[in-house]
Amino acid sequence: MITVLKASEYSFDRRYIAEKDEKVEETVARIIEEVKQHGDEALLELTERFDGVRPSLTVTGEEIESAYKSCDPLFLSGLEKAAANIRRFHKEQLYTGFEIREEGIVLGQRVLPLQRVGIYVPGGTASYPSTVLMNAIPAVLAGVKEIAMVSPPGKDAKIAPGVLAAAKLAGVSEIYRCGGVQAIAALAYGTQTIEPVDKIVGPGNIFVATAKKQVFGLVDIDMVAGPSEILVIADESARADFVAADLLSQAEHDVLARPMLICFSEEFSEKVTQELKAQLALLERKEIAGRSLREHGVIMIADTMEEAVKACNALAPEHLVLAVQNPVEWLPLVKHAGSIFLGHYSPEPLGDYWAGPNHTLPTMGTARFASPLSVEDFVKRSSYIQYSKQALENVSEDIRRLAEYEGLEAHARAVDIRRKR
Repeated sequence: MITVLKASEYSFDRRYIAEKDEKVEETVARIIEEVKQHGDEALLELTERFDGVRPSLTVTGEEIESAYKSCDPLFLSGLEKAAANIRRFHKEQLYTGFEIREEGIVLGQRVLPLQRVGIYVPGGTASYPSTVLMNAIPAVLAGVKEIAMVSPPGKDAKIAPGVLAAAKLAGVSEIYRCGGVQAIAALAYGTQTIEPVDKIVGPGNIFVATAKKQVFGLVDIDMVAGPSEILVIADESARADFVAADLLSQAEHDVLARPMLICFSEEFSEKVTQELKAQLALLERKEIAGRSLREHGVIMIADTMEEAVKACNALAPEHLVLAVQNPVEWLPLVKHAGSIFLGHYSPEPLGDYWAGPNHTLPTMGTARFASPLSVEDFVKRSSYIQYSKQALENVSEDIRRLAEYEGLEAHARAVDIRRKR
């Protein structure tokens, strides 16, 4: 069912993160080149090849309105409340530039929104309105004027109504029916219908992630995300059924998902294992969740809470649930985690759908240096400098010495010529 071992015996080898699948890389590069060369026609042919339909690319305003009206009013109400929570949290991330003034000197930094952003929303066999909200709302708050969303069509050649409703609520300005590598290529290079963007955000499978990686540099991207992962640290105050449900909430995402538990006794480990078996049997996606548990799941038994937190910081999990008696006490010791859920009544789905913090999180140990998606991902900064004649005179000799040390005579001359005049 799931591997059980001592916490001291488990090690996460991050070297595999850098490994490439050469076949995937070649396939992605070939598809990107097709879109670069043939634009819309390549998009349509590739969509027909991979999704089995040949749709019109652009989703019209009338279609969006119709989809919105077709949704269950209770679903729309929940979507609106979730959007409000996400806006409330992300508004706190807004910041402006600064300016420093001294005699004859002005220094400053401007914060400017990106002009045009592309959002990738997975689709086809599933639909993710929450992904739309989490990616589009921070961009709108940052001041991005053009947000182009791409999503693969279903067998009916349409995008799910809930996804279109979320796009309307979030403020997406353009929507296109295309997915996969070809959609990433269209956003990066542009086609006859889709204008190129400055940044691409949003999750996807290994082909989409590889495509984002290959176009990075031409455009910016949010991150190269791997399979979902969750680490639960559970002490004697935790309930085994709660913990098992949290582990399964990520295991059902993907066969590659990593559900992990650190507890403090074999007895609790056995209780969780039994709960996993019972709850797994009730899931529609039990085959996916079952493989995730068998192939990537692990229960680690630690001797102390300090040992558990040390293991957590080594793993740097995407989601961390502190299912312990005093979670706030241990929060300062957690150095590496994407999003942290405190206590027995803060399950991970609160973060996926509702509470407000972003659910686009660093995976595969990258929480050591990366952060959740935020308003800051949709802005850029420019600095500015103004010196008076006298202020430049005062520092010119220092600049000359630095330039001469580096062997850059023209740099020194650019200062000296102003002194001579």
